[in-house]
Amino acid sequence: MDSPLDDAARSGRRLNPDPRVRKAIVAAATEAVREDGVRGLSVAQVLARAGIGTRAFYRHFDSKDQLVSAVFLDMARAETRRLRKRMATSADPVLAVVAWIDGRLDLAFSDEIKSDLRQMSLEAQSQMFASPEVIGDAYAAILTPLVEQLERGAQQGCFTDVEPAAHALSIQGVLWSSVERQWATGDCDREQVRRAVLQFCLRGLGVAQASIAGVLAENTTHLAATRPDGQ
Repeated sequence: MDSPLDDAARSGRRLNPDPRVRKAIVAAATEAVREDGVRGLSVAQVLARAGIGTRAFYRHFDSKDQLVSAVFLDMARAETRRLRKRMATSADPVLAVVAWIDGRLDLAFSDEIKSDLRQMSLEAQSQMFASPEVIGDAYAAILTPLVEQLERGAQQGCFTDVEPAAHALSIQGVLWSSVERQWATGDCDREQVRRAVLQFCLRGLGVAQASIAGVLAENTTHLAATRPDGQ
């Protein structure tokens, strides 16, 4: 028996995609990827989870790869919203870049978000080598706020000799190696990792050493003030 989602997909908008059906398909695929990874994902499995038929699926997606791309793009958009919120209060492009880096370090060091995003991020990273075209849009979405701030900083003279898209990729690469190390060992100190990443990345953007030292000192002071034991 067809589900209400199939009925909705075949309603008066028979030839048009239905946002409710598409959302249900992506949600079912996301859960499947979390549990079994991309390699374990099948269209039949998604149809069973979502309770829809084959025709409804192919009204919204042309292939499994297109569905996987939608899953990662949906995740990336949520991550981008989180990063933008974190960056919104930054007084200048330098601090906005720092906020983006801090937000991405949360993947490895924040107990509130790392478990869910970790699995999906690992799956996304594996696809960068296996099927880069599948993950390209999602990857670009997460880098977009960083690219925007690099462009803004270059215009304002905060950064020198910057190629925003290329430097964004470099920053992500440096940061991601630290995230993966923490996932693998679990023994990294966030503040030490942060200092090393910021030193390397901000120097690469042409930020003066005095400004870098100010950024690091400000964060150290904040951490000391918020520690419950005052140590």
